[in-house]
Amino acid sequence: MTTMREAFVRTVNDGIAQDPRIAVVTAVISSNEFPQENERVVDVGIREQTMVGVASGLALTGLRPVVHSYAPFLVERPYEQIKLDIGHQDVGAVFVSIGASYDDPVWGRTHQSPGDVALFDTLPGWTVHVPGHPDEVAPLLEQALQDDNRVYVRLSLHENTRAYPVGEGFTAVRHGKRGVVLAVGPMLDRVLKAVDSENADVTVLYAATVRPFDSDGLRRAVEETDHADVMVVEPYLEGTSSHLVSETLQQIPHRIRSTGVKRHAELRNYGTAEDHDAAHDLDVVGLGSAVRSFFRG
Repeated sequence: MTTMREAFVRTVNDGIAQDPRIAVVTAVISSNEFPQENERVVDVGIREQTMVGVASGLALTGLRPVVHSYAPFLVERPYEQIKLDIGHQDVGAVFVSIGASYDDPVWGRTHQSPGDVALFDTLPGWTVHVPGHPDEVAPLLEQALQDDNRVYVRLSLHENTRAYPVGEGFTAVRHGKRGVVLAVGPMLDRVLKAVDSENADVTVLYAATVRPFDSDGLRRAVEETDHADVMVVEPYLEGTSSHLVSETLQQIPHRIRSTGVKRHAELRNYGTAEDHDAAHDLDVVGLGSAVRSFFRG
């Protein structure tokens, strides 16, 4: 089965072959996946700040750069360059990460980035996609390659069993009356299992795009329930989207439960991704407990 990373590589290579605007900038990671003989494919070595600076320069010349690495090397390490060279210069680029919050814990904390989406929230004008299935990657990327805006695509090894429509706001996967659960990207399957395990009569929304935030879609879903209770399940830092939920429902008395990678937990043992999920209550058991306590409390 194709992974999200493989879908990304295939889509970008097709784009390079068909569109003379598209360029790729890497910092060693995945560099061998792109045609090195093409002058629009640039590897800068292990220099992530330079990677972003080069992408900015290419964008200023009219190219559409795709910038790629592990999430902490793509977002955290060169954050100042993203803020200045991309945002302040008001140029567009497509940033595509792998690794997510802790896809590869064997590499340790250096390869983990639960705070990446929260960092992009500090910068205006970014679109953020969090696909939950490999088949969602191509349509999101194809649109991003055609545009001139600033886009972050967060890929993961974890995925749902099926793809859902992307690019049209939140998708209602299930309808209920007790409240709303918003499941982001690869969290959907676990959320559905947790909801089933608790026989919870809730609406489940699926989000593959979290910025811009589909305020209208969430508001409609809440208005169709009997309780304005919203649980947000994100595969990155808990509470990342809570301010947007509050803004959306500011005229409606409501409750919010934010679930994600815990803010006050620093896990110093390597473990597996499943171990990390359990520690952050992002497995089915932990999510089931959260559903039970929030919607029946």
